[in-house]
Amino acid sequence: MKHILFGGDGFVGRHLAKKLLADGETVIVADIAKDNQKAFYPGATHCHCDVTDPASVRAVPIAADDMVYNLSAKMLSPIQVKAKRHDFFYPVNYHGTVNIIEAMDKAGAKNLVHFTTDMIYGHTVTYPMTEEHPVAPLGEYGQSKLDTEVLATEWRKKGMNISLFRPRLIIGPGRLGILEKLFKLVDRNLPVPMIGSGKNPYQFISVFDSAEAAYLAWKAGVPNEAYNLGSLNPPPVRKLLGDLIRHADSKSILVPTPGWAVKRTLDFLDLLNMPLMDPEQYLIADEECVLDVTKGREQLGWVPQYNDGDMLIAAYSEYRAKLTGKPAPSAASIQPAE
Repeated sequence: MKHILFGGDGFVGRHLAKKLLADGETVIVADIAKDNQKAFYPGATHCHCDVTDPASVRAVPIAADDMVYNLSAKMLSPIQVKAKRHDFFYPVNYHGTVNIIEAMDKAGAKNLVHFTTDMIYGHTVTYPMTEEHPVAPLGEYGQSKLDTEVLATEWRKKGMNISLFRPRLIIGPGRLGILEKLFKLVDRNLPVPMIGSGKNPYQFISVFDSAEAAYLAWKAGVPNEAYNLGSLNPPPVRKLLGDLIRHADSKSILVPTPGWAVKRTLDFLDLLNMPLMDPEQYLIADEECVLDVTKGREQLGWVPQYNDGDMLIAAYSEYRAKLTGKPAPSAASIQPAE
């Protein structure tokens, strides 16, 4: 049996591959990028693959008993203007998933772990959000991921085993994304505006915990279920950002704002094709968006180990290391929560 990681040269894939290789498993990293293979995947095989190209996906040597992971995705960063969002997200997020599943079907492979997003939920209806929360995406990114969940339901009926993961914002070594804007404000001692009062919690999920979830889904036999991925006991936004500012020894201050007014302003800028944030980010920024992760614990034995404050500070330390040219802190320096 082989483990085939589509999009495996990216964020979660690096850590999942490392876990599998440490177990003595055979790993194929199928990705359009190949610059990192020697640094991150000693012992793995790299296969160049563009998931938007059906022929490229079919060229990956999938066998009937292989375990497949779809980690490929276009994310909310960099921000896209409204007219370009569908064409930005759908070729990889949806059509790429179609291509992977159809290639699996042709090879007789039946086991898939697939990452979607908590953005499929949209506005908070019930708190905390379980996997049964209503789905109503607020934009093309969330919709592209929701459409892959519908696709998964159809293929499960044909005999495939597909475990779905719905993570909050994944954070850890190797990805800054929208956080870079925050870190620049802190570094320059500028005010840090919050959408709303900052009393609502903000939840991340560690890349290490995300990789562990995918690993445990394989170990559990790839259940035909969806699982939320989020940290435990996320702190209020005000505490999260305040602790970061203190850690950075910054003179930045937190500025609460009227949430409704900021959202309408951002809506207007989006209409003018001058987006500062994606609507899927700012429309829920002051809501109680916390994922309930009980199901993952009960069915997979998965318990998130890393807390939000430590993850944010570790990301800031990586950002600073890149600016100064000094070595970034090692992954081992990020300690699990007590």
